Amino acid sequence: MAIYTLGIDVGSTASKCVILKDGREIVAKSLVPVGTGTTGPARSIEEVLKNAGMKREDMDFTLATGYGRNSLEGIADKQMSELSCHAMGASFIWPNVHTVIDIGGQDVKVIHVENGTMTNFQMNDKCAAGTGRFLDVMAGILEVKVGDLAALGARAKEKISISSTCTVFAESEVISQLSKGATKEDIIDGVHRSVASRVVGLAQRVGVKGDVVMTGGVAQNYGVREALEQGLGVEIQTSPLAQYNGALGAALYAYKQALKKIA
Repeated sequence: MAIYTLGIDVGSTASKCVILKDGREIVAKSLVPVGTGTTGPARSIEEVLKNAGMKREDMDFTLATGYGRNSLEGIADKQMSELSCHAMGASFIWPNVHTVIDIGGQDVKVIHVENGTMTNFQMNDKCAAGTGRFLDVMAGILEVKVGDLAALGARAKEKISISSTCTVFAESEVISQLSKGATKEDIIDGVHRSVASRVVGLAQRVGVKGDVVMTGGVAQNYGVREALEQGLGVEIQTSPLAQYNGALGAALYAYKQALKKIA
């Protein structure tokens, strides 16, 4: 009989779910662009079950991870660190992964992985610089959509440096550049390189070993990814599943728990 597991990743800015069959096949997934402290997690669970044509009772084990995982007591059978889940999820998508760079809404994680298990990590969760939130703020100042940042940054003609390590000061720097007549495209390119420089510093503390992969919402921004590749001097892989990586890892760990229950 098939074993179905549900992984839920409650982030700061998005809620993601993945349903797995027998620890191998992704049956359904969902993403709601609001995270912990909102209706996002409940809506994401409802949506993934609807996509799979299943009910909560059909799940053999449910595991929650992410920033808001503790808000799902009574819904999830277990909670687990997102670091372990990201390592596990990345190894499912990229079997030869050794370094995971995860840029989420509120934090940046660089994780060393060996055989699907986290062996070391560095994390920046004290400041929004270098995170998805930083890009949201910059897009707001420049009056562009976050989803358009990569394409606009690719049209840059001049190298502009955004050097402030604080989001508030960087905001002032961007406004100052605009007043000097700098184009939005040049400023966005500078913002991408600024994000990359923060992450490069974090990655170098762990040490970077190939294969290197990028996960989280910011992985969709190829401008940041290319700036990271230049800064680290390595090729960085990503996937359409990058934003579901934590939820996928949670579903895989849930499968391990389900097997223990059967045994």
